[in-house]
Amino acid sequence: MSLIKQLWLIIAGLVLLSFGASLLIGVTSSRAYIEQEVRIKNADNANALALTMSQMPKDEVTMELLIAAQFDTGYYRRIELRTPDGELIEARQADEAIGDVPAWFVDWIDFEVAPGVAVVQDDWRQFGTLTVESQHSYAYRSLWHGTLKLAGWFALAGTLSLLLGGWLVRGIRRPLQRVVAQARDIGMRRFTTSRLPRTRELREVVEAMNQLAASVVEMLGRESQQLDRLRRRLQHDEVTGALNRQAFLDQLQIHLESQDFRAHGSLALIRVARLERLNEQLGHAAADALLRRLAETLEQLAEIHGSGLVGRLNGSDFAVLLPGLDDTEYLHQALLKRLRPLADEHDAPVSLPGAISAYAQSHHRDRLLATLDGCLASAEGHGPNQLAIVERDRPSSLFTSHAEWRQALQAALQEGVYLAHYPVLDRDGRLLHFECPSRLRLQQQWQPAGVFIPWISRLGLDTQLDLAVVDAALRDIAQRDQAVGVNLSAASIRDARFVLELRSRLSNRPEIARRLWLELPGSLAIQELAHFRSLCQTLRPLGCHMGLEHVGAEFTRIADLHDLGLAYLKIDRSLVQGVRDAHEQQTILRGMATLCHSLGILAIAEGVQSLDEARALIELGVDGVTGPGVRHNDKPML
Repeated sequence: MSLIKQLWLIIAGLVLLSFGASLLIGVTSSRAYIEQEVRIKNADNANALALTMSQMPKDEVTMELLIAAQFDTGYYRRIELRTPDGELIEARQADEAIGDVPAWFVDWIDFEVAPGVAVVQDDWRQFGTLTVESQHSYAYRSLWHGTLKLAGWFALAGTLSLLLGGWLVRGIRRPLQRVVAQARDIGMRRFTTSRLPRTRELREVVEAMNQLAASVVEMLGRESQQLDRLRRRLQHDEVTGALNRQAFLDQLQIHLESQDFRAHGSLALIRVARLERLNEQLGHAAADALLRRLAETLEQLAEIHGSGLVGRLNGSDFAVLLPGLDDTEYLHQALLKRLRPLADEHDAPVSLPGAISAYAQSHHRDRLLATLDGCLASAEGHGPNQLAIVERDRPSSLFTSHAEWRQALQAALQEGVYLAHYPVLDRDGRLLHFECPSRLRLQQQWQPAGVFIPWISRLGLDTQLDLAVVDAALRDIAQRDQAVGVNLSAASIRDARFVLELRSRLSNRPEIARRLWLELPGSLAIQELAHFRSLCQTLRPLGCHMGLEHVGAEFTRIADLHDLGLAYLKIDRSLVQGVRDAHEQQTILRGMATLCHSLGILAIAEGVQSLDEARALIELGVDGVTGPGVRHNDKPML
């Protein structure tokens, strides 16, 4: 039995006990008082009537008339006159008139009143004995009505007491519910904190749980920072902090093969011309400082864009990747604005030429880089700080204008979204869910998301697409009876109307909603953490699974996600590739899986190329795998 129920039972029991005891005492006291008063009345009436009879003639008719006259007043139940020997001279007796009082009450009260007895004198001798018993039915009636009034007042007082008790219980219940909710969150490995209640006992419990949550979050922060230091040592350049060549090229390949907004964008190469001469003129330390300033400048541009990456390809060449940005002219102006002041900061002549190109899924990585390198060499020959744009390699577009794109996308959304299916399997080879990137029918062909997502964002159709994808996923779950995972955009989670629409759709189909897996890229979720937290709190009661995909460097922020109730993280392909032969990667992945398990989160590896690679990942503690090498009917990984 819950504590609240026990409190209610205690309050109700105390109120009933007080009511019953007070009513019993009141009725018992009134009964004793009435008995005493009626007994005195009987004695007084008997003495008064006997005195009157003693002064009158003692013939039979006179006695009879006097007794009859007294009895007819209606206040008597019985009047008897007997000789000293006990023979009856005259008697009158009436029935009790208590019809409007319940019989059980009469039986319970049952007045025990002695009759009044007096002696009637005839001069100096005793004429007879007079017995008088008053009619006390009115006493039952009076006591019954008094009891009803008393019960009414006590009922009113009891109601007020219960209302006051309810208010007090609610005052206890609110902090208690917060304590229970926090304990439940900690039990589900969501280490939330709660404000301290005023009740001392509850305050001590909450303080202890808050301390536990803070300690766990601090531990997660320390562990994630250690893992990030390992990852940075593996993937980043020591001097500048940018991605090293291999890590950047892996990321570029992932973007070119992706099925989302990353499949389109812009790529730029920036070169520090004549770096060896700058080393001689500025000194090694100053040259390294220049390289770091260049990397920081490019990082700032990448952060403004949101999902950009910066890499150092060799000693003097840097690359910046901006997915989703097809406007190379904007990138050209942004780089000029940042690079020219940087080149002018030094006494020695510093030249920072560069080349810019748009990229798309149709591009081959090596040819794309070769084209950029040739364009960069040409720009370097035209003078310092020249930025060239590769025009001939601009990706083709399905439509030529905004109006055509809008019309085509709206027609495709009305026709419906097609979902591709890629399995995500657990360590036993069982299906966790299907990854389902969206497809739209454009120019009579189902186009992947990388083709239309940039235009979806540009035209502000993100929420419309996401709702269509969710509707398609719910239909797919109903038809196939299998879990489905779909992506949401950052623009949608910022839209309160989208969140309300999504909640309405899922609440109307609760059984299906429990098999829906919703995910957002890790970098976008961190940038929109407040909106993502609000979305998780809104959808948590509906039972759908919330997760993050492409998680790499964002893993350092896992301590910020401890209270979201995430169901899973998908580890970025760049940390998964080649894991069988890379011991540092194994250490990183094993630590990431351990921290995920500490929060009750599934760790899923993306981009798995083979069954052997999948088995190696499972041995490291990863809970699931997905990628080109994963098939739905694969045997258990271990």
